[in-house]
Amino acid sequence: MSARIEHVETSGVFTLDGGSWDVDNNVWIVGDDEECLVIDPAHDVDAISKQVGERRVVAIVLTHGHNDHVSEAPRAASFLGAPTYLNPADLALWHRAHPDHSPTHELWDGDTIQVAGLTVEAIHTPGHTPGSTCLFIREGLGTPVLFSGDTLFQGGPGATGRSFSNERIIKDSIRRRILTLPPETVVHTGHGPTTTVADEAAAN
Repeated sequence: MSARIEHVETSGVFTLDGGSWDVDNNVWIVGDDEECLVIDPAHDVDAISKQVGERRVVAIVLTHGHNDHVSEAPRAASFLGAPTYLNPADLALWHRAHPDHSPTHELWDGDTIQVAGLTVEAIHTPGHTPGSTCLFIREGLGTPVLFSGDTLFQGGPGATGRSFSNERIIKDSIRRRILTLPPETVVHTGHGPTTTVADEAAAN
């Protein structure tokens, strides 16, 4: 079977700067019947593992270091037998959740991961966090696809009112690194509904 995208919605708590918020997270699985990668395995490892099934997990890729995205990453990595990838600029955030554990691989701008015949490219988009990274697949899914983490949502940028965030930088990242992608690019976000580059270019 050809490569495809699967979605698991999970719920949990995000904590930062002394506050806590209940959040729903989008977990994305990209692959075919044999192998896949998991993007941001938030909150519910059992539900994610059930969706993965017997497939080989090539990688667990983290779009950024906020705890609602990384708190279950080591457990997911152990359960699924997969390496974890994170931009090292977000290690300070990661270590708030996992002070005695580190991701197994660094994820730098321009790095690629191969899965199910697809090339997944890392695009560094700082602002929501210093290491925020989107994942871009240009070919193989019928239309270009971007997994934006919390950098871009339907209707605008991710939040920048917390530690490690910067509004000017996130807007610059979106203008230079996302809105320059093909307008038909489908954008799968870290929270909330999917959008497109064309729709967000019009809104932004």
